[in-house]
Formats: sequence, C-alpha cells, structure tokens
Amino acid sequence: MTVINLSNGDTYHDRPRTVTNTDVLIIGAGPAGASLACFLAYYGIRGIMVSSCPTNADTPRAHITNMAAMECLRDIGLDVECNRLATNGMNMMHTRWAYSMAGEEYARIHSWGHDPKRKGDYETASPCDPVDLPQTLLEPLLVRYATLNGFSCRFDTTFIDFVQDNDGVTSTLLDNITGAEYKIRSKYLFGADGARGEVFRQLDLPLDVKPDQGLAFNVHLKADLSSHMQYRTGNLHWLLQPDKEHPLFGWACIARMVKPWNEWLFIVLPERGKELDIKPTKEEWLGRMKEFIGDDSIDTEILGVSKWRINNVVANEFSKDRVFCLGDAVHRHPPSNGLGSNTCIQDSYNLAWKIAYVLNGHASHSLLESYTAERQPVARGVVTRANESFRHHGPVWEALGVALPTREERAQALHELTLPTPEGRSRRAALQVAIEETEHEYHALGTEMGQIYQSSAVYAADEKSTFYTPEILAKDADLSLTRSTYPGCRLPHVWLNLATPGQRISTIDLAGKGAFALLTGIGGEAWKAAASRLASDLGLQIKAYSIGFRADYEDVYFDWARVRGVDETGCVLVRPDNFVAWRCNEVPGDKAACVSKLREVIETVLSRST
Repeated sequence: MTVINLSNGDTYHDRPRTVTNTDVLIIGAGPAGASLACFLAYYGIRGIMVSSCPTNADTPRAHITNMAAMECLRDIGLDVECNRLATNGMNMMHTRWAYSMAGEEYARIHSWGHDPKRKGDYETASPCDPVDLPQTLLEPLLVRYATLNGFSCRFDTTFIDFVQDNDGVTSTLLDNITGAEYKIRSKYLFGADGARGEVFRQLDLPLDVKPDQGLAFNVHLKADLSSHMQYRTGNLHWLLQPDKEHPLFGWACIARMVKPWNEWLFIVLPERGKELDIKPTKEEWLGRMKEFIGDDSIDTEILGVSKWRINNVVANEFSKDRVFCLGDAVHRHPPSNGLGSNTCIQDSYNLAWKIAYVLNGHASHSLLESYTAERQPVARGVVTRANESFRHHGPVWEALGVALPTREERAQALHELTLPTPEGRSRRAALQVAIEETEHEYHALGTEMGQIYQSSAVYAADEKSTFYTPEILAKDADLSLTRSTYPGCRLPHVWLNLATPGQRISTIDLAGKGAFALLTGIGGEAWKAAASRLASDLGLQIKAYSIGFRADYEDVYFDWARVRGVDETGCVLVRPDNFVAWRCNEVPGDKAACVSKLREVIETVLSRST
C-alpha cells in the first residue's frame, strides 16, 4: 500500500480500487449541488452527491431566498416547506442604519417588497414571496428531498480528481473516515464545491477576476434582543459609530437576523484600506459585539468567527465536455442584494432539465452548450450588481461622517446632521440620496427576476424586433421587471381561474413540472392538437391549455391578455424551466402548418436533428 501526500498536506492511501457506476456525480452539497440533485431527482435521474464537509452548513451564511429561486423550488413542491421553515415575512420589513442595535437610528428603508409603493410590483411578479431562510435550514431540506427521491449523499468525502472521455467521467474520491479511495464512473460530473472548488480548478476554465473590496468577518452569535426589536423590525441592520474609537478589525457591522430575535450573524468590516496583521481574541470580539449591541445587560455568546473576501469574480465558461460547474465555483461576490444562493439554485434549475432531457434521449448533447450561454451573462450581471450595491454604501458612510480620519472629525460630522446650517442641510440631503440609492440593493426586482436568455435553446427567429424596446430601455433595469412573453424571458405570472370559480392557479403552475407547455387562446385549438400530435411523435410531454372566456382557464383579471404578446389564436411555448422558448402571433394556416412549425421549433430548441 502506497501513501501519497497531497499538495494541501493531506494524505490518502493507494488501496485496491472499485468503480461505482451512476448517471451523475455532484461534488458539493450546498445550495447549488443539493438543489441540482433535487431537480434531477424530480426527473427520475439517479446519482450520487458528495461533500468534503462532515455535515450540512454549520453557519447561517446565505439567507434571502428570492422569488425567482422560490419558483424553482415551487416547481417540485418544496416551496411549502421553505415557507414553513422561514421566518415571518414581516421580520424582513426594513433595512436600518443605526448607532447600535439598542441605540439611536440614522435612517431606514423598506426592503424585499414591503415598500407600499412596490408591493404591487412584487405581487404581480410571482405567486411566491421572498423569504428569510438561513442556509442551515435550507441545505438539510434540499438534501433530504434528494435522498428520498433517488440520490445517495456521502459527507466527509474528498474529491481527488477526474478523467473524462467521450462516454463519461471517472472521478477519484477519498473517504475521509476510513481512508479508502474509490472511483465513480458517471455520465456527467458537476462541480458545485464552492469558491475553492477542486473540480473547477482541474477543469482549468478561464476566470475573470477583478480587484476585491477587502476582508470581512462573520461573527455568529446568540443574543436575545427581543426587548429592542418591536420598533426596529428588519433583518438587516447597519451599525456605524462615528464618534467612537474602534479597533482596526471592527470598523462597521451589518447585524443580520438569523432567528428572531436571539440568533444573529454580525458581518464585521475592518477599517477600510488597512490590512490586519493580528488575530483578534475571543474577548476582543465579544467586547466589540457588545458595543454594536449597545446594551450591556444582554448576555452574548459568540458561536464562531470566520473571514472571507468581498469578491468580484466570474468564470467566462461554465463547462467543458461532460463536466459542468455551478454556484460559487463560477461566480463570487459580496452578499449584497441577497443573490448568492438564489443564483446557485437558478443555475441548477437551468441545467437540470437539459441534463435530464439529454439522458432520457429527448435532446442531443448539444443542448448542454446553452447552459453557459444562458447562465454566464446572468452570473456576470449578478456579480456586477452585488459589487455595485456594496460600493453604494460609500455615500452613506460619507454622509454620516464615518469615513473621516479622526474621531473628532467624525463626531463633528455626525453632529452637523442636526444643525440648521447650510452644511447641515447639505449633509442631510446627501444622506437621503445615499439611502434612496440602496433601493438598488433591497428592491432590485429586475435583477432578481428579469433574466433574459439568448441561446440555441431559445427560438427568437420569428421576432420582428428585439426585446429591448425604447420603453424598456428607459426603465431602471435593476428595479423594474418587464413581464413579457418574448422568447428567452421568464413566463409572466398571472392568476387564472375557472368559469365556476375555485382555487386560483398561476400560469407558471400550468408550465414546468418537467414538461413543455403551450398556452393559447380562443381560436387556437389547432395549437393544442399540434402539441398532442408532437408529444406522441417525439416522445415528449407537452401540456397545452387555452386561456380566455370559457376556455380551459379564465383570464379573470384580463392580465394574460395584457402580457401574452400574441393574438388570441397565437401561442406561447414554455420550456420545462418556465422560460419562454418561442411564441407565434397567430395560427399560421391549417393544422398541418401548426404541426410543422411547432415541430421545427421544438427540435431546434432541443438541438435534435430534423
């Protein structure tokens, strides 16, 4: 038996090797890997998921699950459990800027759909609500679903390397408990093992790395602040103390609710532009946390401290042949906008139906090329938006004076906010503008929901113009969601019902569930017949519904008529991931013409040879 020393200082033993065969192997059991396992399991795909960690996430980390991610989870029935585990949505009402948790407040802004001016935008965007669900609760839910539906999960398992060929991928793994090395042969390999993921490193894909914005610390702590929270409701609290001398490691803090109101993650920022050359002691951390809390009578227990970089990184390619990377392995950014785990889940949702269709023989391998084409621009936009949002706090800091070099200057600037002077008026106006700009972080509905795909899996050849009309370009793309059936857009959510009213249903619930969906209206019966014919001919599941007066579903508020973008006799074809694949304004001729056109579109979208 040979002992081999790895580059990271670990060792593994060269033992007799066995090979296990499976359809797919997923490295990583976080939001990206575990959600991919869930979505693939829903399609009946069997596989193995491994993680080098001994268990699920032991710190809360990601927490905002936005509507786009919730729609993905809704498609496989997990939204109900997510809502049960999440905190009450009213606890997400505000983001605040304050001196301390118990102290005076500088400003606040409504967040996550709670602004009275924005509630309608959020309600019309999705049947789901954004929720606050810490990663410590989300991950076990995902792993449980995956393992109950055909996936095996192995923790304490290190990925060593892989070799791929024309037919599959052979991966070498190490059981960290027994020291046993073994191999898994899979048709596809997925690297969802995080920012330092070994799969991505070995795949050697090009990476676009921009200068980061420094260091940050996560301080996970227990402190019952319920006595202070009645009038401070919110899940994010910026704590800034301009007039106080502060340690180098604890310049500012973002207190993030984990469980209301006794478990918190204090995200602590060191002094800007200065490098830390010391490691704070637990006593120093505890002292600074108590200052941020502002009430010495509250018992505070630090559960753990970790550090991370405020990254600005995105991969230019997400896959090579039979190996695919997703999640933090290919996009890394600050937690601003709460986009991290949400983007991971949407990567998985986009990829899962394509892998399933290829494995089940419904599509060619070429369909998988659309994964990078669709998700890489989204990831780049997310990384850009999150970093811009973090930078936009700079004007808030300036208005409050916290960026000034001396305690005296900072105290004077803070006092100046109270003065009836030109300087005071100017500083107050600057603070208002700066706080309002943070709406791009806390109400960025367009960033969260407005993804538009352009790839071979979207058929836009019949469109007479691009999606980006002057009216759309005039809007703030981060704040505003334009609901549209233009190919590549998310299927608009509209509430429908029956002629004899019953339980309402969303358009997105007519689609998804692993199938293509075709939505038409009065006079579009030929499209429904064509969908039925092609489902039989191509071996696909294609659901077809008519929407309109006394049709399959009633457009009770006439919302579908406003957003469908085609004539009543036209149709909208929706992919299994609830994105529009194609639309046609009207019936092109007889039933044969509908069959011919729909066949052409579906075979093009699935990269099937005609």
